[in-house]
Amino acid sequence: MKILIINSGSSSIKYQLMVMPTNEVICTGMIDRIGLETSNVTFKSALNTIEETLPIPNHKVGLQKVASMLLDAEKGVIKSTSEIGAVGHRVVHGGSDFSDTVKIDEKVKAKIKQLFELAPLHNPANLEGINVAEEIFSSAEQIAVFDTAFHQTMPEVAYKYAIPNYLLTENKVRVYGFHGTSHKYVSEKAIDFLEKKSKIITIHLGNGCSMAAIKDGKCIDTTMGFSPSNGLIMGTRCGDIDQSVVFYMIKNLGYTPDEVNSILLKQSGMLGLTGYSDLRDIESEAEKGNKDCQLALFMNAYRIKKFIGSYAAALNGLDAIVFTAGIGENSSHMRKLICTDMDYFGIELDQDKNQIRSKEVREINVPSSKTKVLVIPTDEEYEIANQVYHLLQN
Repeated sequence: MKILIINSGSSSIKYQLMVMPTNEVICTGMIDRIGLETSNVTFKSALNTIEETLPIPNHKVGLQKVASMLLDAEKGVIKSTSEIGAVGHRVVHGGSDFSDTVKIDEKVKAKIKQLFELAPLHNPANLEGINVAEEIFSSAEQIAVFDTAFHQTMPEVAYKYAIPNYLLTENKVRVYGFHGTSHKYVSEKAIDFLEKKSKIITIHLGNGCSMAAIKDGKCIDTTMGFSPSNGLIMGTRCGDIDQSVVFYMIKNLGYTPDEVNSILLKQSGMLGLTGYSDLRDIESEAEKGNKDCQLALFMNAYRIKKFIGSYAAALNGLDAIVFTAGIGENSSHMRKLICTDMDYFGIELDQDKNQIRSKEVREINVPSSKTKVLVIPTDEEYEIANQVYHLLQN
């Protein structure tokens, strides 16, 4: 069965066409910097590679571009959309309604839409991907895989907020966690690499960022909560902030609730600190002496280091930390900032190994490091395809 995986992030679309259950990858690709004039478009198959830079204003245009490349008469990999048996969609927020992979129908889409306010940078893009895919790949099964599912193993002590109980029992206000597909995939890879069930902290760093504390393969805590807006400093999201700041901005500074929401989600984080949302631009400017960019990088690393400390306490030990996703896999500078002065936790980086780029699982700590430092390329697309296939088979 040919399964097309669509992973619509806040500013990117990753896609992959696979044959299951053989795990054969027919093509892969990505569109990033969506919303900018310099969006990068890539398409790679065994025979052809397409790389373009052009403006992709939104996710709908991006998905239409993906479809056109798949069907391209010269470099495409399918002659008809009917060749695709299923389309697997990454959906960020499943709320309390979805703890497993499901077939998409109108009721599922309505639930995803109801959760827009909880994941305003993601669920709308996810639903857009579903709607466009239904039009283009009309004969395929449409399947949703939810980011929140992996974190359902968190104990009540971790997922419950210290607010009146009825807000949980009646309104389902709780920690849900996100990037679950990625955390699940890399934690399982780490366990295989370590050859034992372990106490692991997974660090997913991209435009959106999150961490998870994983004990013996199960998530016990995670940095994102009710929505994907808190925790670490992100591309445009501020992460953790004193809630009184929100009320101060409304009552004293005259902002409306919608304006505050927009500022904290779309104008904050690295963008608010530096004027740039893409870490590659920020690192480049920092090298040139830009003080704002230098400080933002240190702030980003500092926040991550604090969570490593708290999760090591929650796990009562630490066997490995895992870097993954676009920044985690590719930014040796961020890994260095995070791992510096962490020897108390047994984290000691090998500077030469840290510079190596590879698509393989790799260990970048010195031999004497008590805690392993791993870089594991995430493969959310494979994880989604695997879950889609097993759902349809069962």
